[in-house]
Amino acid sequence: MRPLQQNDYKNWLHEFNSRFPSRHRHDPGRIDMSECTEEWFLDLVDQHQKKAVSDIAHVFGVFHKSDGTHLGMVDFSTLARMHFQWARIGYTIHNQHWGNGYGKEAVQEALKIAYDDLDFHRIEAHIAVDNDVSFHLAESVGMKYECTRKGFILEDDGWTDHLVYYMNSHSRPTI
Repeated sequence: MRPLQQNDYKNWLHEFNSRFPSRHRHDPGRIDMSECTEEWFLDLVDQHQKKAVSDIAHVFGVFHKSDGTHLGMVDFSTLARMHFQWARIGYTIHNQHWGNGYGKEAVQEALKIAYDDLDFHRIEAHIAVDNDVSFHLAESVGMKYECTRKGFILEDDGWTDHLVYYMNSHSRPTI
């Protein structure tokens, strides 16, 4: 797991173009990547670096350990610093790689980075109430259900409820 680099373009694009059709509402499936030129990608890498330096967001590519295949992404959005040290985690694995444990392994590694390198204390996952796969993943890495936030996120032209799962640096499992 690491930030995207300029030389990741072909690998990154290939894996997006290799996605299967959508399997459910929370799976975007195949995405039109025609506007994602190498120049566009280089700008994306630059934007990720700027957001990390300014501590707005930290975006990591997930790569297969043995062959370097781009498997997906994990990101942290800084919600508050100072007395909170609080972030939101997001994660996605390309659907052609589902069922291999990559999501769990990636989130576990990302949480280590969040606590050990980025100095966050509290991490939250905001999960649509019908996204069973995502909240099972959150639970599998030791995150705990805290509440359901009503009308929390604007999706599909409406305010949707989301489950909040959390972990803090004192309750994190030893991984």
